[in-house]
Amino acid sequence: MRSLVARVVLVALGSVAAGASAQNQPAPAGAGSDVYHVHFTKAAPGKAGELGKALMVPDSTTPMPDHFVVLRHQEGDSWDYVVIQHLGQKAAVTAAPPPANAARDLRAWHNDTFVSGPSWDEFSRQMGIGGSGTAGAVYTVGVHSAVPGHRDALEKALNQAAPGDSKVQTGAVFMQHLEGGDWNFLAITRYNSWQDFATDRAAAVASPTAAGGWADIRQHSAFHRDTIADRIFPAK
Repeated sequence: MRSLVARVVLVALGSVAAGASAQNQPAPAGAGSDVYHVHFTKAAPGKAGELGKALMVPDSTTPMPDHFVVLRHQEGDSWDYVVIQHLGQKAAVTAAPPPANAARDLRAWHNDTFVSGPSWDEFSRQMGIGGSGTAGAVYTVGVHSAVPGHRDALEKALNQAAPGDSKVQTGAVFMQHLEGGDWNFLAITRYNSWQDFATDRAAAVASPTAAGGWADIRQHSAFHRDTIADRIFPAK
């Protein structure tokens, strides 16, 4: 289904050959207990529907094939889908021929990153997986890279409860880069409906300088990419 999940061909260039892989990497201080694989991908022209269906097929080569979620782009960054696969408390990178991949010819591009995050039970609870009333859930997916020397401050800002409507119930997952992409943090927030999303965003815009608000995050972030998405897998 997806590349670079359980069996990965790792090509090292120059001094990177001596660097660490995602295998048995200790989680950073304050990070979650488990390892996840984050796969952003863009469909080839005319292949978005087919790619979405292919990405929803569990990957039997992963330790826990059913422990994944597929979010679909609505507004924001240039990707069409992001697949977040739970791998347990460690991830093995093996130099071996990759398994057959039904989605390979359906993609224009993809990028992959290993991250640390919460347990699958906590991830599922925050993302509304298996819960009631989340069929129309809306998600914000943001990747952030810190200004040099501001990583701790950015982490604190991203984990600060953002100013908003306290009556709106949300779920939130925070993940830290281990190996892969050019960002430090992945932050995902779940809203139960578009109306909840609009209500919360309107309240947040009214308090841009509050802790965890627009100004607080921007002063510590060298770059960020934010996307609004819905969930296509699991359906409930």
